[in-house]
Amino acid sequence: MRTPATRFEDVVVWQKAHQFVLAAHRLSRTFPRSETYGLSSQFRRAAVSIAANIAEGFKKRGKADELRFYIIAQGPIERSRYDLILAKDFEYGDVSGSSQLLEEVSKLLEACSQAILNSEFWILTPV
Repeated sequence: MRTPATRFEDVVVWQKAHQFVLAAHRLSRTFPRSETYGLSSQFRRAAVSIAANIAEGFKKRGKADELRFYIIAQGPIERSRYDLILAKDFEYGDVSGSSQLLEEVSKLLEACSQAILNSEFWILTPV
């Protein structure tokens, strides 16, 4: 049995979301200068919002509150998914690694949400 996480940094879905933030920043540096205040900025903010909502939900006192932040994080996941489509279509760089990482975050977050919904007592545990 795993020890319960005591910090949001111990949670695998947050770790993956943070990796996505870093990947989004690296990718957006390849965007043209004209996108500085457009797609680049929006993409970065959406990526940060995913990890930030997971972190914020970590210390919530009830599973309903925790779940609410995970549901909120699904919005910027979809926004990021669309931003990656745009970046690919505009040929701003190789989005394959970022897309794969985002899918991993999305699946992990969905699994966490389902676990909360399917259990009476939910404690996040690190890997």
